[in-house]
Amino acid sequence: MTYATVMVSLALDQPNEARLQVAGELAERFEAAIIGVAAAQFAPPLYFADGTEAQALIDEGEASVKRRLADLEAQFRAATKNRGGHVEWRNAMDFPTRFVLAQARCADIVVSGGRSPAFSDAFSLASPKDLVLQAGRPLLVVPDRVNWLDLRNVLVAWKDAPEARRAVADALPMLRKARDVTIVEIPEQGNDRSAVMAGVIDVAAWLGRHGVTATARVSEAARDESPAAHLEKVAGDVGAGLIVAGAYGHSRFRELILGGVTQHLVTQTARSVLLSH
Repeated sequence: MTYATVMVSLALDQPNEARLQVAGELAERFEAAIIGVAAAQFAPPLYFADGTEAQALIDEGEASVKRRLADLEAQFRAATKNRGGHVEWRNAMDFPTRFVLAQARCADIVVSGGRSPAFSDAFSLASPKDLVLQAGRPLLVVPDRVNWLDLRNVLVAWKDAPEARRAVADALPMLRKARDVTIVEIPEQGNDRSAVMAGVIDVAAWLGRHGVTATARVSEAARDESPAAHLEKVAGDVGAGLIVAGAYGHSRFRELILGGVTQHLVTQTARSVLLSH
């Protein structure tokens, strides 16, 4: 398995430099095509005059969106002009999430920014939370402060669930290029530690048969420590530049209201995260 096509989702009114840098590096490492995508809709104000005045306002708003999409294309092409390989741009006057989800059919991996608010502007932003749930492709979330694809130390946040299994399989191309890979499971209270460790060792052995040497680890959170906080601590301990994890082990409603590990991974600012659902 490899990544033959890397897709990068750009957003209006957000920094795009980090995701463009990482998407470009990813395309270079795997000699992949790179496709930039962006979409937005004009959001009319709740109250405005009708008739010709209203139409003029709509026309002006739509023209502004088109200009900003053209600016994003220029930024994308400037960032990828020396990357080599196939470079393509796609944009539309559409709801961003709907447009990006449709385009993801031709990608092996989608690169997006992070720090999406819980209730984001559906007219100008394809939320990474929606993309990872619906794209059917792995999502690489790149915080604004990240400036390169750091694969020196990769942390796999393991939980024996379908989402984590898919994430590890989706991450195989990057894991093969990593210097050190650590697989960690944070057991829930009452779990048999030896059984948990046996499962993590199984994953390490599976990776080994795919050419990836990985260290198996079980790390228990303190009684008053959340799994997200403990995972962040482990990531810091191993110097992880990338975390690989399954997304949304709980219901979407619970994640949206209460947060959780997935919410933390999408919004943290220290390192890139590969998520699969």
